[in-house]
Amino acid sequence: MLIVVRDLIRYNLEFAIGAFLTTTVVVFALLSFFAPHPPIDIYVVPPDVPPSAEYWFGTNSRGQDVFWQLTVAIRNTLAFGLAVALLSRILSLVIGLTSGYLGGWTDRVLMFVNDIFVSIPLLPILVLCYFVFRENMTWVTLALIMAGLGWPYDSRLIRSVAMSLRTREFTRHAVFSGLTTRQILVGDHLPYVMPIVFATTMANMIWSIGMEVTLSVLGFTNINVPTVGSMLYWANQHTALVAGTWWWLAFPVILIVMMFVGLFLLAVSMNEYIDPRSRLRRMGA
Repeated sequence: MLIVVRDLIRYNLEFAIGAFLTTTVVVFALLSFFAPHPPIDIYVVPPDVPPSAEYWFGTNSRGQDVFWQLTVAIRNTLAFGLAVALLSRILSLVIGLTSGYLGGWTDRVLMFVNDIFVSIPLLPILVLCYFVFRENMTWVTLALIMAGLGWPYDSRLIRSVAMSLRTREFTRHAVFSGLTTRQILVGDHLPYVMPIVFATTMANMIWSIGMEVTLSVLGFTNINVPTVGSMLYWANQHTALVAGTWWWLAFPVILIVMMFVGLFLLAVSMNEYIDPRSRLRRMGA
């Protein structure tokens, strides 16, 4: 894996830029562990102070330092996106590999369920879940719901690769050697789909973070938990643009755009690396 990363940084400008932007956001999020005030405390600093040497990103109308509030918010947002992506990758891997390798009625049943989830309108379902679990709509609950809805597209992609791997000579040798289905899928097929898993993880993080920000801005999440979406929600509630506290909106938007662009470039560059022709062309072959 380290060799792949080295080659991507060396030969792929998009990957290098994406890695730089993503690393910058991650380092900014790690600063949250040095925050001088708890993230949910209000009126700990003078309100509505513009950016200055003392308050780099200014303060908001709730008496919070936007810089430190944003470090905690982006950390929670990244953690949320990563949790959703990892949980949904597990589902897509298990269903995609099993369906593609076993085929037959197993493939038909799993893909029938897959197609049902593909047809579900996500935003209305998430809004409905909020009203059903309003009192218990925690960070973990929302992550589990979105992970349960975010796997079907990538599961079909992994299934197509697994169907190709099933006919390979090394798979036949593994079957004749007496290896179980689990051993074949984990030991022989999983390494072939890991680049796809990495690329789809980046794309799924963009989707899950975007949905969380959208739901938070609309007030359909626990707005008392600091996230980028909840920061934008409170800025909208206090009419930040009308009041002239533009920094309350500007810095969260800039940081979330940096994260989206970074994750997008990582996903695109990884997709290009998966294609042998694109990889050879970039390396000068």
